Amino acid sequence: MTLLDVRNLSKHFDVHHTGRRIPAFTQLTFQVQAGEFLLVAGPNGVGKSTLLRTLYRTYRPTGGQALYHSLLGSIDLVRAADVDITLLRRREVGMVSQFLRPRPRVTAVDLVAEPLLDDGRPDAHDQAKDLLGTFGLKRDLWTAYPSTFSGGEQQKVNLARALILPARLLLLDEPTASLDAVARTALRERLTQLKKDGTALIGVFHHPEDMAGLIDRALTLRADAAG
Repeated sequence: MTLLDVRNLSKHFDVHHTGRRIPAFTQLTFQVQAGEFLLVAGPNGVGKSTLLRTLYRTYRPTGGQALYHSLLGSIDLVRAADVDITLLRRREVGMVSQFLRPRPRVTAVDLVAEPLLDDGRPDAHDQAKDLLGTFGLKRDLWTAYPSTFSGGEQQKVNLARALILPARLLLLDEPTASLDAVARTALRERLTQLKKDGTALIGVFHHPEDMAGLIDRALTLRADAAG
C-alpha cells in the first residue's frame, strides 16, 4: 500500500535582504509504502534534512505535491491547512530531529508521556518510564528537567517522546547522532517493530550502517538537483 506519493516536490529559500533565492531541492518524485524504510542519502548540504522538514511541514514546500494517504482520506501535504497538519502530527505523522527543545520546568517523564496523555491513555507515565529505561536514561533523571541534560541524554528523551505513540509515517533526522551503544540498539529494535507493524520510515543517517538490514532502498539527492 502506498502511504506517501511525492511528485515534483521542490523547496527553495528566499533571502529577502539580499534578494537571493537558494534552492534546496527541485522536482523530487518518489513513493513510500507502508512498512518500508527509505534512506535519504547524498552529500552534506544537498537538502536531506530540508526534505524531511518539508514533508513534516516545518518548512512550507514551494512546488509539487506530497499526497499522504491518511486514515481520514488523502491529503496533499504541500497545500494542506495548518490545522490539518497539526492533526496529522498528533495522530499519524511523527518526526525525530537531532535536537530536543525542552520546555522549562517540565520533567523528562512528563515530556515523554504527553503524547499518550493527549490520546487519553491512563498508563501514559508508566509507558514513559519504561521507554526512558529502554533507551538507557538513568532513573534519577526521569523526574529532572531535560534542559539541564547533556546532548546524549536529551536525545534519549527526544526519541522516547517521538516513538511512544506509534506513527503511520515516521521521519528520522540523524536520530543516532548523539546516542551511545545501548540507546542505538534500543532505537534499532524499536524501529524494527514499527516497520513490522506497518510504519513507513524515511530517514537521514550520518552512519546508515546503524540501520543495516532494515533499510529497503535509498533516495539519493545530488547537488546538481538543487540548481
